Amino acid sequence: MKETRKNKIHPLKHPEQRVGVFIDVQNMYYSAKNLFGMKVNFGNIVKEAVGARKLIRAIAYVVRTESKDEQPFFEALYNLGIETREKDLQVFNTGMKKADWDVGLTVDAIRLAPSLDAIVIVSGDGDYLPLVEYLQKSSGKQVEIVAFGETTSSRLVEEADDFVDLSLEKEKFLIQDPRFKRKL
Repeated sequence: MKETRKNKIHPLKHPEQRVGVFIDVQNMYYSAKNLFGMKVNFGNIVKEAVGARKLIRAIAYVVRTESKDEQPFFEALYNLGIETREKDLQVFNTGMKKADWDVGLTVDAIRLAPSLDAIVIVSGDGDYLPLVEYLQKSSGKQVEIVAFGETTSSRLVEEADDFVDLSLEKEKFLIQDPRFKRKL
C-alpha cells in the first residue's frame, strides 16, 4: 500500500480490526473524471482500504437521476458487496442541481462507530474534517482517508490517522471510460 504521510506514525492495522468504509461517490467520480478522464474502481479501493482486516460495512453514497441511467452502476456496487444509500438529485427552480451526501455519511459513520475500530472515509472533501476530529477525540477511533491526493484537503490529510493517495497507483484504482478523455 503506497501512501503519503506527514510526521505520522503508521497506524496499527491488524487482522482483528473491524473496519467500516464510507464512500462519497460524487467526490470520487468527479475527482477521477476531472483529473484523469477515467472512472473509479470502487472494488479495488475497498480492498485496499480494508487490507487484511475485517470489513464490517462498506457503504457508497450515491445519487439517483430521473433517467435512472446509473442503476447498472448501483447493481455493480451491490455485487461487489458495497451497500448503497441512494438519494434523488435535487433540481431547483433556477435549474441548479445539488447532490450532497456529507450529512448522511457523517451520521452513518457516527452511528456505526461503536461497532468499528477503524473508519475509512473515501473522499478528499475537507467538509469531513469535523467528522474526523469527532471520531478520533470523542470516540477514540482510528480514522483513515482514501482519495486522490490532488483533490484532497491538506487539513484532512494532516488530521487523519492514515492517508492513502490513490493517484500513486492509478492503474489499480481507475477504469477507462470511453466517454471521457484519458489524462494519465
